[in-house]
Amino acid sequence: MSVKRLSYVLIASTLLSGCSTSQVLENWHTPSAWFGEDNNTADSNNPLDSDEVVVAQGDEGLKKSVASGNGDQASDAPLDDAIAPELRKQAREAREKLDNPRSSQDVATSESDLWDRLRAGFQMDHSVDNARVQAQLDWYARHPPYIDRVVERGSRYLYHILEETEKRGLPNELALLPIVESAFDPFAYSHGRAAGLWQFIPSTGKYFGLTQSWWHDDRRDVIAATDAALTYLDRLANRFDGDYTLALAAYNAGGGTVSSSIRRNRNAGKSTDYWSLSLPTETRHYVPKLIALAKIFDDPEAYGIELPALKNEPFFEVVDTGSQLDIAQAAELAGVEINEIYLLNPSYNRWATNPDGPHRLLVPVEKAEGFRTALADFPTEQRVSWQNYRVQKGDSLNTIARKFSTTPSVIQQVNKLNSDLIRIGQQLLIPSATKGSETYALSQSQRLQRTQERQRDGNKVNYTVRRGDTFWDIAREHRVSVREVAAWNGMAPGDPLIPGKQLVIWSKTAQPTKNVASSQRDSAMVRKVGYRVRQGDSLSAIASRFSVNVRDIASWNDLNTNRYLQPGQSLVLYVDIRNSP
Repeated sequence: MSVKRLSYVLIASTLLSGCSTSQVLENWHTPSAWFGEDNNTADSNNPLDSDEVVVAQGDEGLKKSVASGNGDQASDAPLDDAIAPELRKQAREAREKLDNPRSSQDVATSESDLWDRLRAGFQMDHSVDNARVQAQLDWYARHPPYIDRVVERGSRYLYHILEETEKRGLPNELALLPIVESAFDPFAYSHGRAAGLWQFIPSTGKYFGLTQSWWHDDRRDVIAATDAALTYLDRLANRFDGDYTLALAAYNAGGGTVSSSIRRNRNAGKSTDYWSLSLPTETRHYVPKLIALAKIFDDPEAYGIELPALKNEPFFEVVDTGSQLDIAQAAELAGVEINEIYLLNPSYNRWATNPDGPHRLLVPVEKAEGFRTALADFPTEQRVSWQNYRVQKGDSLNTIARKFSTTPSVIQQVNKLNSDLIRIGQQLLIPSATKGSETYALSQSQRLQRTQERQRDGNKVNYTVRRGDTFWDIAREHRVSVREVAAWNGMAPGDPLIPGKQLVIWSKTAQPTKNVASSQRDSAMVRKVGYRVRQGDSLSAIASRFSVNVRDIASWNDLNTNRYLQPGQSLVLYVDIRNSP
């Protein structure tokens, strides 16, 4: 879990102040309201000095599926294991395109095989004799279907990533890092708020120029996120004198965490290499995973694995669209399925590209020239469809925007409005999707719908978020965990809960007593606070100090209760401030 450094006093006092109705409405226009960016700290926090541990979505989901005996079904799990009946066909087609991008092609092994190019650029030491590497190696070697799945997904993106690693002179092992981070799922979103192939959290993404809005999330952009990730890794390698094991550890746990561990070992007269450092559990297994994968890809036959041949040629090209373009229109003009456009352009959340740009789309290389020609002959005014709308009583830009799946700012821009004030009877021009919502099966809203409609254990409750709600409040009311509530709704525990948002909860309460629980919640003064571990602290001591229990602290922070806390470690606590020190 990604845990920001927070001051207990500042957080408590800020949250106690509450949030006005006008602030809630203002948040509607703000990307941070949708995505939870911390605009006050993201610019000032250099990720090279961070001490945040980011638990990657990575391969763990598929590992657990395979380990539980559902290996064959694991390929369906990450995107669409919760499929509404009316969307099942579109979602299955999307999954088939993701997992089998070239299944219909016989890609012959040749001198230009992409794996030969990958191996030629390996620079890291694969001969390290370490039990952690061996444990990961044994698991991967026992599950060849898992390797097949991630390779089939990654075949869309590997050529481009290799181009970028070579351009920077970085080890080609880094091209395999998205397997560890996201299992090459471009829509991966972890409980620590990390997104995309490279699993950037919002603050680090913002630091490297990966912007987010209602329309898009650059952390999922194949080109922008790859550039940011490799730039970040290159800077970390320079910081740690070219040691890529330390750079990788810092990519996962923050440069500050690694530097602190190095200082502790140096002061104790111990070795300061990665394998000797005391690091968070996630980080201790992070580098061994990559080394194990590199060993397998270097000599797959030695581990009983057969890699599908990939040609050493680009999968996609970048096409300048010049303006906003409906994704369905783009697919028709390019002559490809709409899911292919989403899989190559996973940064787009909605039915169209970002109206503010960049105005570009990635398309399969063999379709690029035809797409350019079709775009040149296609009128700009037809690139999105338009509807005339007469303002009715009770309308606001917010409600109109929600009705047409757009944003208030876009309506203002199109209609040249100087403010958000509108009058009854006023005519507005509204951009809208050319097809029905089911067509855009990989848009954010459709992915969320499938997640929320998946059958779970418990009593299904449709819950509307109210002002002052927290994940902890809601989870406690329904006797489930914070992590479960977030996962059921395609969120992370650190994401903001916007009043009016609809949640699905699989309650463990026989008959949820909403009114009683609400009354109890309103009378409580539970607040989210940050706490930095001090020398001599233990989970039990912290729990006693803040009148909470050890199990809750472990759940909130994804902790192993059998491991010691580290001085300086950041924790998130949900405390009733009337009982806290």
